Amino acid sequence: MIRTRLATSSDAEAVSALLMANSGDRGGMLLGQWPRDVIETRIASGQSIVIATDEAGRLLGALLTSEKGFDEAPPVQAMLRAWPGRPDAYVYGPVCISQDARGLGVLEGLYARLQANFPGREAILFIRDDNPRSLKAHLRLGMREVARYDFNGKAFVVLSDRPDAPP
Repeated sequence: MIRTRLATSSDAEAVSALLMANSGDRGGMLLGQWPRDVIETRIASGQSIVIATDEAGRLLGALLTSEKGFDEAPPVQAMLRAWPGRPDAYVYGPVCISQDARGLGVLEGLYARLQANFPGREAILFIRDDNPRSLKAHLRLGMREVARYDFNGKAFVVLSDRPDAPP
């Protein structure tokens, strides 16, 4: 059984380890570096991190969010120039599922919890266009492609979960 909840500071180490294990410099698709202090700062500043665990409390996945303006990372700013979304939209991601939990419904559980936390608000995210697995998984959630942009020689797809977003 998958359990979801908001992360607390005691989860920072496990969330950091999961994200770092899947970072671009380790063969994964995640941009940026995610040391524990970055995760702790996000939690302390009120930026939601939804986590999924199994019955034993083992971390299966994490979905980070931030309010627009919190994360000044260049790829996020490029995404928001391509698709700013509604005024109350928030930045979705990164999301990371542990290797052995992929395909088990973890993403769906994380997203359902996120929607409960942010009812009616638009989620905006970017995915590298050479990451078809993530694109397909997010399209299955009902998200729609709303824009594309290039950043540092890579092409990115911007997705929104706003039902009336243009195709």
